[in-house]
This record gives sequence, structure tokens and C-alpha cells, in this order.
Amino acid sequence: MISPVDPIPLPPAAAPQYGKEAGFTLIEMMVTLAIIGFSFALIAGYRPPWSAGLGLRSTAAELAAGLRVARSEAIVSNRSVAFQLDLDGHRYQIGGGQPKPLPTELKIALLTVRGEERGSTTGDIRFNPDGSSTGGRISIGDGTLSIDVGVDWLTGRVSVADAH
Repeated sequence: MISPVDPIPLPPAAAPQYGKEAGFTLIEMMVTLAIIGFSFALIAGYRPPWSAGLGLRSTAAELAAGLRVARSEAIVSNRSVAFQLDLDGHRYQIGGGQPKPLPTELKIALLTVRGEERGSTTGDIRFNPDGSSTGGRISIGDGTLSIDVGVDWLTGRVSVADAH
């Protein structure tokens, strides 16, 4: 007959100690959350430094693309569409769309026909349903470099050229 075996007692090191609770203190948790929050704020708020040459060229490309969109919209919708430029507000708008911001670091000038000027700091370049336009030129510069974005009045063709 087999006799019941008495349980083997555990050594003192392996026995659970109920006097000390495992876990983190409130202060440790708050410090950890503060570090995570600070790290997230640094990452989310990071903007690369402004590069004069790249910023100028990308703004010129953005304006040229906006002008081409306005021309295409005029042709497709068979109605006149204006590319509106606000020099003081550093923004542009295509037709009735949302205004889009431009970098405030750049100087912007608009040359357009007299009938499309709406004050000394705003004006339009208007595209017609046949693709032609009122024509004009937008000059952007940073003090050392400058680029011209031109619109041919007869064809509505948009071109970008370094003005130096």
C-alpha cells in the first residue's frame, strides 16, 4: 500500500513574500509618461530647416501647378477660372476653392493686366474655356535668388524660369 507523501516544503527564497508588492510607484509612472510626452512633442513638432534654394523652387513649382490646374479646370468646365493671388496674405486660390498658403519667407510680386488687379496687393490671372488667359507673371524671391512663373496670354502655357 502506498502511503500519502507529505508535501515538500519550499526553500525560504522561493516562498512568496506578501509584505513587498511588485509594481511601479506613482512617481515612476508619472516620470515615464512625462518622458514619453516630451519625446512625442519633439517628434510631432519637428520641421526641417528652411532651405532657400529648395524652398524657392518648390514654391515656384507649386504655383505653376496651381496655374495649370486653373487652366485645366477652365477647359473642362467650359467657364472662366481665376487664379487669385494675395501678396500680403501669402496665399493663392483657384476659382472658388480653398486658399492655399505660401511661405512667408519669400517676396512675391504679380504682374497682370490692369483689369485683373484688385488693389495693390491682390490680383488674378484668368483662364478662359479655350485655354487662353489674361497672361501674367509671378516673381518670387528670397533676396538673393528669384524665379519667375509666367503665363502666356495667347496659349495659357505656364513656364518657370530662373530670373537671378
